[in-house]
Parts: sequence; structure tokens; C-alpha cells
Amino acid sequence: MSIRENIRRVEEKLRAAEERAGRPAGSARLIAVSKTKPVEDMLAAYEAGIRDFGENYVQEVQEKAPQLPEDARIHFIGHLQTNKIGKLMDHVYMIHGVDSLHLAGALERQAAARNRQIPVLLEVNIGGEDSKFGFAPQEVLAAVREVLLSCPHIRLRGLMTSAPLTEDPEKNRPYFAAMRKLLDSANEMLAEDPEGRFAGAEPLSELSMGMSGDYIPAVEEGATMVRIGTALFGARDYSRK
Repeated sequence: MSIRENIRRVEEKLRAAEERAGRPAGSARLIAVSKTKPVEDMLAAYEAGIRDFGENYVQEVQEKAPQLPEDARIHFIGHLQTNKIGKLMDHVYMIHGVDSLHLAGALERQAAARNRQIPVLLEVNIGGEDSKFGFAPQEVLAAVREVLLSCPHIRLRGLMTSAPLTEDPEKNRPYFAAMRKLLDSANEMLAEDPEGRFAGAEPLSELSMGMSGDYIPAVEEGATMVRIGTALFGARDYSRK
């Protein structure tokens, strides 16, 4: 199938999952994960209606961003090292993987130096996997508090996770449900703010979760962004990285 046909097929499945969950059509945004893929594939996806692209590597972002239309949005979804933030900031719409307060502080300094607000998501290691980065679930509320109170140039929009790899997507449904509960708990904390510390803070609205193998239960459990690459572009050739 062509990239256009793959996008149509995935979007049909997204709309069906939204309907089953009683959600508005289009409430789950498709992030086309284009890491290691050529700009030509990204432009084909753009012509098919995609505006949001997910990238993992800073060098790729630097190379690709100038070749994309102005309204294309790059979401950085990989592990970000603090010494590469400066190379990334002028090219990305949102950073999904803020996995530590140290990284949040470094992003705050870079954003302040540019006098801009940078939208971010806090990464949660929802499965407790040693191979993955992110806050443990029990650390999330404290991290939300710290970022909102200490990082005025960070626009905290929500949470992100990568569930464990599995051949059965239903096995990840409890992880996605737990992420939704974490987001709800964070918003309850913001609403129940007797000291007014979070006055003016936006409710957290984004849940970035679900990939090619498990995006259906992710959407049914509340994902507002799904990060899909293989189902759109085919298998990756990492030698192109």
C-alpha cells in the first residue's frame, strides 16, 4: 500500500476506536513517526493530510525541518540529552520525552534565553522497565508540581509513555488506563489548590501513548496523541540514522 492508503487505513481505525470510547471524532491526533525515513516520505504524508511528525534524533530534525512546509509540526519523541537542546529548540513544536527534572531545568534555561514557551510532556515509565527512561508513576505528581512552579517558560501539556512491547495489544490496556488516571490525578491536584500556587496553569490535556502495535486500546483508554511509524511508512532502516 502507498503511504496515503496506510494513513487512510490507520485514521479509519482511529475514528472507530474513538466512536467505541464515546469520544469526538478527531480527538486522537496522529503523529507520523518519521525517524530514519527520508523527507520524501514525510512530504507524501503531508500531501495526505498529516501535519504532525515524530522524530527521535536531533541531527535528523536539523536536516529535515528546513525542508518541510511551514505548517508541519515536529514532535521530538526520543531521549533528549541536555547538551543537544540548543540544536533542537528552534525546530520543534513539542518535546514529548521530558524524563527528569534535570532535563526540565535545562529546557527552561534554553527557552528563557529565547524568550519562548516550549510545550512539553512528562515521560512516565509506566511499566517500570529498566530499559526505558521516565518518571515512575509515584513520582509524577511531584514532578508536575515542580515543573509548574519552577519552569515558567515550559508549557506543560500532559504526559507521555511507551508501554512494554507485546504481541497482544490488550496486555497494554491496563498501562494506558493507569496513564489516564495519572493525568486525572494531576488535574485534580491543580484544581484543588487552596494556596493558589497553580493559578493560571492550564489543565493538562494531552496523553501521548500508543504506537503501531497498540494504538487501538490506547485511544479507547484516552490517548490524545498516538505515535505511529511502521504502520504508515513500513519497516525502518536504522542504517539511515
